[in-house]
Amino acid sequence: MAYYGPYARAWPAQVLQEGTMSPKWILAGCAILALLAAPPAQAQEEAGGAQAGRGGGRGGRGGGRNLREFLGLGPAPDEAAARKGEPLYRENCAACHGESGRGGQAPSLVRSVVVLHDEKGEAIGPLVRNGRPQAGMPAFPNLSADDVYNIAEYLHLQVELAANRGTYNTTYAGLRSQTSGNARRGEEFFRGAGGCANCHSPSGDLAGIGRRFPQAAAMQARFLWPATPGPAKAKVTTASGEIIAGTIRSLTDFDVSLVDAAGGYHYWPRATVKVELEDRLAGHRALLPKYTDAEIHDVTAYLETLK
Repeated sequence: MAYYGPYARAWPAQVLQEGTMSPKWILAGCAILALLAAPPAQAQEEAGGAQAGRGGGRGGRGGGRNLREFLGLGPAPDEAAARKGEPLYRENCAACHGESGRGGQAPSLVRSVVVLHDEKGEAIGPLVRNGRPQAGMPAFPNLSADDVYNIAEYLHLQVELAANRGTYNTTYAGLRSQTSGNARRGEEFFRGAGGCANCHSPSGDLAGIGRRFPQAAAMQARFLWPATPGPAKAKVTTASGEIIAGTIRSLTDFDVSLVDAAGGYHYWPRATVKVELEDRLAGHRALLPKYTDAEIHDVTAYLETLK
């Protein structure tokens, strides 16, 4: 017996009895499946209203009221109040909860259930004024209702910024470029124990590297293990003892060719010559097991100064 899937009830009895389907029944079936797969009209209307909202963009802060409702977001933070709340937060809360509410000695407030459920300080206020003595949080009875509201809006803004990936480049640009290293010590290592100056020059190949890699993590990845070592160079010793150096054009198990400094092209069968490749990553590879964490951060801080 033919099987027509979970929607067999939708097929007319004539089709099920015959066991075959004519083109007209196939078209009818496609129409039925399309109707079953279509989203409810209410969702379509809400989506249309969301797209028509102010800004018409993706995410929370840029969209209109309808878009926020469609995505299940709370009211947009009051940015004017958040600016007033920032110094109050730093004075009273940052020592434990971190500079921007992302955690420190005390938990992150960006992921706090109380903060996420709060809208205008109604949930945060009692907690701030009464504290949580059992958890080590002191009370702040001297903060006014306006102070609590402003602090709450500052926290809501931090939640919004953390949730909106579209603003990460501006929101976290400063954090991404921060390093705990010491640039002076990094320069000493570069010119001394690290041996970096034997191959690199701050005014030559490294000029402007701090501008090209402003994020500390990207800078570290670049100098710890460069992804692009550049054109391969080699010295080829022929059977007669002649040594020719240049840039490799091709190198296989069967042949080798290079272009010398004067632009001359040379080719040999691989078995007839000795090939010595220049290993431009040898110095980087030798340093990997020797670096301390402090030295890595120091070199990063120094390279970031080469703008």
